[in-house]
Amino acid sequence: MPVSITLIGGPTALIEIDGFRLLTDPTFDAPGAYQLPHVKLEKTIGPALKADAIGPVDAVLLSHDQHSDNLDNSGREFLFKVKRVLTTEAGAKRLGGHVEGLAPWETARVRDGYGNTLTITATPARHGPAGIEPLSGDVIGFVVSSSRKETRPVYISGDTTWFDGVAEVARRFKCGVVLPFAGAAQTRGPFHLTMDTNDTVETARAFPQAMIVPLHTEGWAHFRQNGEDLRKTFDALGFGPRLRLLEPGLPTVIEAP
Repeated sequence: MPVSITLIGGPTALIEIDGFRLLTDPTFDAPGAYQLPHVKLEKTIGPALKADAIGPVDAVLLSHDQHSDNLDNSGREFLFKVKRVLTTEAGAKRLGGHVEGLAPWETARVRDGYGNTLTITATPARHGPAGIEPLSGDVIGFVVSSSRKETRPVYISGDTTWFDGVAEVARRFKCGVVLPFAGAAQTRGPFHLTMDTNDTVETARAFPQAMIVPLHTEGWAHFRQNGEDLRKTFDALGFGPRLRLLEPGLPTVIEAP
């Protein structure tokens, strides 16, 4: 069955699948500067929807909690208004409360009152080049699999570049929709911390039966590439029909090719 995705801004999107509502990395603050221990980040575009306009969600899928372009002040407040929050093991310890930590390949299940289930599998992610882990901290992505056989899995990469962990996700899951966190984020040096156009193309090649719906391409000054860069690259390489760029605030039905 098709999946509906509403881009809120940056990495934040509402995913509606088989009656369940999931929200990725909640960021609802207005534009402004955010000082982190080693770098200042500048948010340039506000959210397309405010937090109180989202409505109830069954779970928040939080790739990591330490960077304000993935979890800002309003996003932290939002976490404690929802039933389930899934994130890294280290993030769950920092956030406390009802937040649940998952290691890569661990699973959690979300159920409704009609016997339907989503199985959410945490996936490996690497927030930059090899060796970046002590600086970037732990990050995970997610694969969402429905108990309804006609619904194919959805992969949300989280903040990661292309590496063998993403390739392993593709080997294990035949996803129909893939949401790579792109934008070629760059803060510390001449290397990117999220997928650039080449990484996103590699991801598309690894998931040949999936629509590619990028997040994390607009809204922050440290994003070095945007949706139009992805469009040009995908068109040039013949992948254009499989790329779907979202209009912020507009629910968009995505069907696997």
